This record gives sequence, structure tokens and C-alpha cells, in this order.
Amino acid sequence: MSQQPQRRFALEDPPIRPSIAAERRHRQERLAGAFRLFTRYGFDQGLAGHITARDPGLPDHFWVNPLGLHFSRIRVSDLLLVNDQGDIVEGDRPVNRAAFAIHSAIHKARPDVVAAAHAHSLYGKAWSSLGRPLAPITQDACAFYGDQGLFDDFTGVVYDTSEGDRIAAALGTHKLVILRNHGLLTAGPSVEAAAWWFIAADNAAHAQLLAEAAGTPRALDHEIATVTAAQVGQLRSAHYAFEALWQGLVADEPDLLE
Repeated sequence: MSQQPQRRFALEDPPIRPSIAAERRHRQERLAGAFRLFTRYGFDQGLAGHITARDPGLPDHFWVNPLGLHFSRIRVSDLLLVNDQGDIVEGDRPVNRAAFAIHSAIHKARPDVVAAAHAHSLYGKAWSSLGRPLAPITQDACAFYGDQGLFDDFTGVVYDTSEGDRIAAALGTHKLVILRNHGLLTAGPSVEAAAWWFIAADNAAHAQLLAEAAGTPRALDHEIATVTAAQVGQLRSAHYAFEALWQGLVADEPDLLE
């Protein structure tokens, strides 16, 4: 009898690119794709919102969307490269001042962070007004259990880098920070992770708002929530969840790669 191949149930680690140039291109493509996906989820109100990706060859530089270009139209060639002083090194459009103030501080404070995502999503904004963390009331929400911070010091639009520093401090070592009266911000070791965690956090906020409107949701106890967090909050899970969306996106909108 021939030996049957062993079935595999675990996801593989995300692949490693063979060169800095290949990694840069990968991050740029996923960054442009993340903006397109944010449009599909409705995270594209006005001029608000920004996602950044640290450059693999210049770690004190990051790629970001230009101010005033709708998320649905962003291509790789539209992305701006910005240094830690706010200078535009590549690109010919303006950069969102708040994007620099917030993201420069996060990238400086967290060398492990490759990407950070922030947008004024409807449910994220609504939840942020309550000024409290997401509760482990669903399996999916457990991805953020024990891994979220709260920035409880809203003073207006973030233009000052000192406020960016305070947001970075509130984020700490977590993947999510809830910005009271502002919205959500996620950070991760890849564009895929940061973008997916933002989508998942907004979904968790939506679910909890619905549950609390209907009654009093029953949260999971600490032990179960902790175990579930380790199961659903992994980098691998975020990577492949994003990639599943990416495959359909790039098939429908290949111009994002231009």
C-alpha cells in the first residue's frame, strides 16, 4: 500500500523575500492593496485615514498615502516615501500632517512595527467614544484580549508630534490602541497584519455595539479568553486572512500594482 501524504492543519509562516528590493516591492503592493480594501469596508471618509509601511532598506523612512487621493485610486506609484523629519523623499504630492505626527512616533517607538493603520471607520469611532477596551464577547474579539491600549486624552486633530508620542506610549507593545473620541489604530510586523487587525477590530467594535444595544453580552472568562487570544490573534492568521482578500482584490483591480 502506498503511503498517503501527511495532512497539514497548521498555516506556514509568511514567506521571506530574497532581497531588500523584493521586500520593498511586496510592502508597497500590499500597502496600495490595503487602501483599496479599506474602501471596500467603508473606511474612506474624506481626507481622514492613513496606513504606513516602514521601508526595509531605510528603517527611519516609511511609505504612506498622499493627502487628497481617494483610497480607491491608490496605486504603488502614488505612494510617498517620508523620512523621520517629515520630508518627502519620493513622490510629488503632499503628506497628511496627522499621518506624520502619529506614524513617525509609532515607527520610532516600535522598531518591531513594519506597518500601522488608522482610519475613521464608523464602528471604530462609535466604540472609541465609550472610552473602554473591547471585551472578549466573541471568538474574533479575543484576538485583542490583553493586546490593546487606550489613549484617553483627545485634544483635537493630531498635528503635534508630542501627541504622536503619547499615542505611541498608549499603544505600548500592543497590536491595537483605541483613541478615545477618534477611532482605532493598529500596528503589526507586516502590512498584512496591521491592515487585517484594523478590519477585525472594527468588526469587533460593531459586534459589541450590536450586542450591548440588544442586552448585556456575556464575556468569556479570563482563562478561556487568554487561550482563545493565542489561537486567533496570531500573525499567521492575520497574514492569511489578508492574503485571502488580496487575491480577489488584485484580480479585480490589477491597476493598483502600477
